[in-house]
Amino acid sequence: MAKNKLKRFSQNQNEYKDLILQPTREELEQGLSIRGKWSEAFFGNHKPIVVELGCGRGEYAIELAKYNPQFNFIGVDIKGARLWTGAQRVNEEGLTNCKFLRCQIELIDQCFASDEVEEIWITFPDPQLKYRRTKHRLTHPSFLDKYANFIKPDGFIHLKTDSELLHGYTMGILDGYKHEVLLSHHDIYNTQHLPHEVVNIKTYYENKFLTESNKPITYIKFRLKG
Repeated sequence: MAKNKLKRFSQNQNEYKDLILQPTREELEQGLSIRGKWSEAFFGNHKPIVVELGCGRGEYAIELAKYNPQFNFIGVDIKGARLWTGAQRVNEEGLTNCKFLRCQIELIDQCFASDEVEEIWITFPDPQLKYRRTKHRLTHPSFLDKYANFIKPDGFIHLKTDSELLHGYTMGILDGYKHEVLLSHHDIYNTQHLPHEVVNIKTYYENKFLTESNKPITYIKFRLKG
């Protein structure tokens, strides 16, 4: 296992260096020099940017990229071995509008310039069930404040999760801070007329949730207030 990880880290730094940006902690804390130039510098085009936070193996970002060739997709995760899987698939399938950023979500506002991101997807994040871990939930007000620093004023944020607790918590936060909820569903596979990106893309873990526990999958689409 250790040898496999070392091999993957090496490939990330060499073979997949154009697919995975891996800044140092110092570079992140200072603010990435690529901010405001992601499309031109990383993708070589001028397409709008969509970000998936906690992307894991990149399954959702990759499928979104296939559905939406008019956008550039950046999957963000801290686990290099997971990003290797995503980069390998992107490379094999010849996708040109999906790449990855390895960084801590806590520093995500140091990665993008104001109004640089069109949409944010948060798919099956750790719900941080214990109360003392509340501040680590990716829809905590402190994280929403970070997203507000770089998402466009009319940009959308999507949360897809199997956690009713996280769904309810997020709805409470959005209501309390007067953010705009555009869609909210407690069981997306028993709901009609949802966007195809919501119901037609399933990650490995989502399929596992549906098969093993038949847990309902929830979804929220919202916009941060100005």
